[in-house]
Amino acid sequence: MSLRLGDIAPNFKANTTQGEIDFYDFLGNGWGILFSHPADFTPVCTTELGKTALLKDEFAKRNTKVLAVSVDPLDKHLSWINDINETQNCDVTFPIIADENKTVANLYDMIHPNASETFTVRSLFIIGPDKKIKLIITYPASTGRNFFEVLRVLDSLQLTAQYSVATPADWKDGEDVIVTAAIPTADIPARFPKGHKIIKPYLRTTPQPNK
Repeated sequence: MSLRLGDIAPNFKANTTQGEIDFYDFLGNGWGILFSHPADFTPVCTTELGKTALLKDEFAKRNTKVLAVSVDPLDKHLSWINDINETQNCDVTFPIIADENKTVANLYDMIHPNASETFTVRSLFIIGPDKKIKLIITYPASTGRNFFEVLRVLDSLQLTAQYSVATPADWKDGEDVIVTAAIPTADIPARFPKGHKIIKPYLRTTPQPNK
């Protein structure tokens, strides 16, 4: 059965480039990103893991740990990291799972047989501190992910987990947000003292509350 938003992320133990891990222990009480790549020593995947490494400080600021996975063996991962670091001018410090038996890939439905019967698609899961799946994005093998979009969505998820707000189209951290329908208009000034605008009865905006 495929996973859906709000489902508990399955736990697992796996061998990685940084030793054996228990997924829940690895995540601790923070946020996590689990993302798959089709194969080692491939061009798009090399750029993706390089970009992830370069954004290390951004993920750390958001209390988010990153974990990559593919069905290639550990020795290939370790060798490939050297190429990633060289070509992308980075330092890969996050673990990469060696999922040769496809345990993690099957748990998270990362293999789509109509795309490839053996390799994973570019699946990405954001998992909250409650171990529930907050976001699922799937790209085809031919298209590299936009990791700035991943950061944007992560900002939105963390903000909306704390406040009764939603984020509009193309929202970026620091911009106005939408007050959710659960908050009566009369209660907005007390809940959001920075001010608000009523564009329509169902569309009320306020400055980002945690800025």
